[in-house]
Amino acid sequence: MLAVGVRIWFAAFMNWGALHTICDTNKELRGENESQFSGVRFIDSFKHLLNDPTIKAVVIATPAVYHYQMVKETLLARKHVFVEKPLALNVDHGEELVGLADEQDRILMVGHILHYHPAIEKLKELIDSGDLGKIQYIYSTRLNMGRIRSEENILWSFAPHDISVILLLLQNELPETVYATGGNYLQKHISDVTMTTMDFRSGVKAHIFVSWLHPFKEQKLVVVGDKKMAVFDDVSTEKLFLYPHRVDWVGRIPVAYKAEVRVVPIGSGEPLKAECRHFLKCIEEKQIPKTDGNEGLRVLRVLQKSQESLNNNGV
Repeated sequence: MLAVGVRIWFAAFMNWGALHTICDTNKELRGENESQFSGVRFIDSFKHLLNDPTIKAVVIATPAVYHYQMVKETLLARKHVFVEKPLALNVDHGEELVGLADEQDRILMVGHILHYHPAIEKLKELIDSGDLGKIQYIYSTRLNMGRIRSEENILWSFAPHDISVILLLLQNELPETVYATGGNYLQKHISDVTMTTMDFRSGVKAHIFVSWLHPFKEQKLVVVGDKKMAVFDDVSTEKLFLYPHRVDWVGRIPVAYKAEVRVVPIGSGEPLKAECRHFLKCIEEKQIPKTDGNEGLRVLRVLQKSQESLNNNGV
């Protein structure tokens, strides 16, 4: 196994006994990691590791601008790939990578980590069972002060997580229309804040608000059904809440009745560790990952439509 990029990934794969080599071109960071991950080989050449027959799979956790080329080279070297979100920066490249993975008979998995979060798994269970009733609308916020990037905008940096979860909860239904607006305040061509709205054939509407220029951290997903409402709050100690509010009609007038919120028990487990273990299991048992290349491609299609709308001022 190989990890390329981020320290938390190193620890996760080392936890499963699968970390073999770390490739990093940054000499300073490489030195810091060497002191923490004993027994692991460190190199600075991506080409060198691709030529190593002892490495069967590669984890790519680099800036998104490098994803397409590095994933392509890895698949051509006939190694399994786990790439951080997004899969690529345009749909054509995403389609090429998915096709290449099929041709090479190799696993391509995308790091949409919330699929492996116990609260999201439980939320999907509540929706699929009909406990919330007919889903009417969903909205998601992912806000923080930083980390500000210069190689990609906030839409591509933050929103893939939220798009991925919304599509998951709606049984992979793709939106018919996508609109996005935003604001560039720090860098001329880099959006710091975006609002994306999606309309689905089923009647569901969803919007996603992301910003790295926000006074406090907030990561919430709100799902409103015609029976109950649910809130996933990833910043809170308790993660999932159920609001059994209802609306009754008195004559021709809708009257809202509030009920006590309750905390929904969820399973234990760290999403990152679960995600990494899932990748290893898919390799071992030749399974299709929950967040495979096709799932990553669906998210990429929405991202590209959002960016096109953003470029046209929300049209």
